[in-house]
Amino acid sequence: MTPRGDPLNRERVLRAAIALADRDGLDALSMRKLGTELGIEAMSLYNHVKNKNDLLDAIVDLVLTDIEVPPTGTPWKEAMRRRSISAHDVLVAHPWAAVQIMSRFTIGPGMTKYLDSTLGRLLEGGFTVEGALDAWHALDSHLYGFTMQEVSLPFAVEAAPDVSAQVVGGLDPERFPHVVRIMAHVMQSGRVEDFTFGLDLVLDGLESKLNGS
Repeated sequence: MTPRGDPLNRERVLRAAIALADRDGLDALSMRKLGTELGIEAMSLYNHVKNKNDLLDAIVDLVLTDIEVPPTGTPWKEAMRRRSISAHDVLVAHPWAAVQIMSRFTIGPGMTKYLDSTLGRLLEGGFTVEGALDAWHALDSHLYGFTMQEVSLPFAVEAAPDVSAQVVGGLDPERFPHVVRIMAHVMQSGRVEDFTFGLDLVLDGLESKLNGS
């Protein structure tokens, strides 16, 4: 039963679904398991979502509302940097979301606002319509490519030095000198992949293009 004073509503259902997907993976998300999480019969969920497909569309849209897109008047480069870092953080927190955002057909209010704000900051910054589309695609190619690689690793990013130590121990430094050198550096420095390195390269390139350089 739903706790007294905490009535079931659509957003509570969606937040519970997001928490379940975060914890157990999207494949584990079912109406039955979601009902169990909420302490209700699965049939009661249909008062708040039409079906499983509606549930997936809605949780993707809700996740997008957690991404910060700076308001109008923010310089475009600052806005895109903050937006991209926020999006990366949100997608890492919800490892299932990146693929779903790219693959679902329905565009809800969260996605619409996110796109409108993103494209708006680029247009306000002086990009043409075609330029704004190109900039958006370039930024999101880095965002999704980097993030999907990160969340698909079979180990936590922070464990890279330990993993490198395990791998490098089985490599012949005479046959693979460059790999051994790089892995040794990761082991010693504790360095992990830096999302902002590639992001700043993209932003600097876009700025150069916009200024006609």
